[in-house]
Amino acid sequence: MNLSWMAWTLPTALFFGTIVLLLVGMGVVAKLVPQNEPRVGILGIATQRGDRLFLSLLGAAFIHLAFVGLAPDSLPLWVATLVSLVYAALVFRFA
Repeated sequence: MNLSWMAWTLPTALFFGTIVLLLVGMGVVAKLVPQNEPRVGILGIATQRGDRLFLSLLGAAFIHLAFVGLAPDSLPLWVATLVSLVYAALVFRFA
């Protein structure tokens, strides 16, 4: 299979690999802990695990876009990744 139409660089592969691992992990968690009652958090809306994962991924995308557009070039991109991980932890805890 020829995948030369896509720029399969290491960051691209890591990105898609992480998404796959997150989805597999959520499937494993759903199998091990089937109770997934909606809870109302700081957002004021009822969310389940999948909703919180989606909010985390969406927020991480915006954090990275803002970082690329607004941060000085001297800052490495992994700083935005760390900020995104903290954001995801907060979403899963309080949303």
